[in-house]
Amino acid sequence: MKTLFRRKFKLTTLLISLITTSFLLTSVILLFASYQSEKRSLIDTYLSLNYSKSEKISSSVDSLFKSMKINLQEISYFLSTNPQMTDEEIQEFLELLKKSSRYFNSLAWVDETGVIQNIAPISVGLKGEAVTGMTKEVVDTKVPMLTPPYIAPSGRMLVLLSEPFFDSEGNYKGIIGGTVYLQEPNVLNEILGNDFIDSNGSYYYVVGPEGKLLFHPDVNRIGDDVRENTVVSKLLQGKSGKEQVVNTKGVPMYAAYNYIPEISWGVVQQTPVSFVNELLKNHIQNLIYTVLFPFIVILVISLIFARKLAKPFIELADIVNQLGSEKDVQVSVPESHWNREADLLTQSVKMAIEAVQQNNKKLVEEAMTDTLTDLPNRRKFNEVMTRLVNDGQPFSLVLIDIDHFKSINDTYGHLQGDEVLKYLSNTVQALIRKQDHFFRFGGEEFVLLLPSTTSKEALIVAEKVRTKLENTNTPVGIPITVSLGISEFPFHTNSLDDLFLFADKALYQSKSSGRNRTMIWSPNDELRNSV
Repeated sequence: MKTLFRRKFKLTTLLISLITTSFLLTSVILLFASYQSEKRSLIDTYLSLNYSKSEKISSSVDSLFKSMKINLQEISYFLSTNPQMTDEEIQEFLELLKKSSRYFNSLAWVDETGVIQNIAPISVGLKGEAVTGMTKEVVDTKVPMLTPPYIAPSGRMLVLLSEPFFDSEGNYKGIIGGTVYLQEPNVLNEILGNDFIDSNGSYYYVVGPEGKLLFHPDVNRIGDDVRENTVVSKLLQGKSGKEQVVNTKGVPMYAAYNYIPEISWGVVQQTPVSFVNELLKNHIQNLIYTVLFPFIVILVISLIFARKLAKPFIELADIVNQLGSEKDVQVSVPESHWNREADLLTQSVKMAIEAVQQNNKKLVEEAMTDTLTDLPNRRKFNEVMTRLVNDGQPFSLVLIDIDHFKSINDTYGHLQGDEVLKYLSNTVQALIRKQDHFFRFGGEEFVLLLPSTTSKEALIVAEKVRTKLENTNTPVGIPITVSLGISEFPFHTNSLDDLFLFADKALYQSKSSGRNRTMIWSPNDELRNSV
């Protein structure tokens, strides 16, 4: 040992030895820490990604079945309120709904005795036959149901969504049922998609309330009982979560699962553990290959240029902080900062986009607002009415026209006429509900859209407006009267053009009948009057 200490070492050797030792120790520590960190990160990432995807799929399936249920309820209600429909008309009605909604592979009315009265498409070939098994059980329950997978009389594996059907007197008339074929194309398959298996081996599957597979990459496994799977057993308990499991084939997986309360189904998205392990292996190899030479170079350079490199980044950090304030920022980036152009361009583009978006939003609002009354204009009226139709929401349309408005302009001047228009706008807005929509259509003509309101209910609102205006002085010192016309969607028509035309005809009849009154359009051109 004394000999070792007596030995003279060159400074270069000492430095190289110190650097080498430091590098080796540091590398081992970094590799181990990186491995653990990357492993945790990858596991968390894929569990989170899987959970996000399973949650998204669950949400989509849940929304779809809610829509399906509403669709069946609407069919049941329509049939119960139209008992005069013939067998042929009911068949045509179901065929039309089947083609238009695409919710179900087939739609059927099964009467209270279990006989299929109507089925769409008719090509299924079961009309007039008596159902048995699961379908008969659904008929006998007389309550809404979603069945587990079963083999139907048509020989297909399916699930059945049903809604009980009662006539107007409350007599049970059977069920309106919609079927989803589990091994054939339909809307549910489109939502779940065809990309069951990702390139990394990830895939998802769907299980029913009895633990049987409803959807799986291997279509031959649809209908299999997988209740022994740890994740599936938790889904059957109504739980959602994410964890590492071993599937029924003995393959370790990082699985995320989501329970769908509405239909008691579960969605499982999982990634093989072997894929994550392969990523970790590649990560460590790349780290070793990458870090050796750059580490030494960076260590030397960092000692020399640490402050020089740190200074521009500190300045850039200050600039970024200033960008979050409301003050104008004078950007001054050091010329020696190699990333100056990219950073400045990114911030400039971001600010430019925000400015354009704000300007666009302002222009859109201005384009859809009447400058005099601050009411939405005709363009906004068309947009709102189209949205109500697309949402399937019934509504009534009320056209309002000021009687003899020209005489007000002629007598008091256009400025006072404008004040009358503002007065009408404020008065009507004070009388309608929060969910109602009021527009200035043009000139002295205004429009009311009353969601979820029948024409008879709209008549009450219209009369409230008319009498309020008739009995209240305007800014010119006298009351005004208005004539109103009402039409109802979809009771009167499914056409928006016809709907407006019918309301206009009703308004014309109000004018022709002496003004200061409200008319509802009638299909027989006989308009019902309130007063």
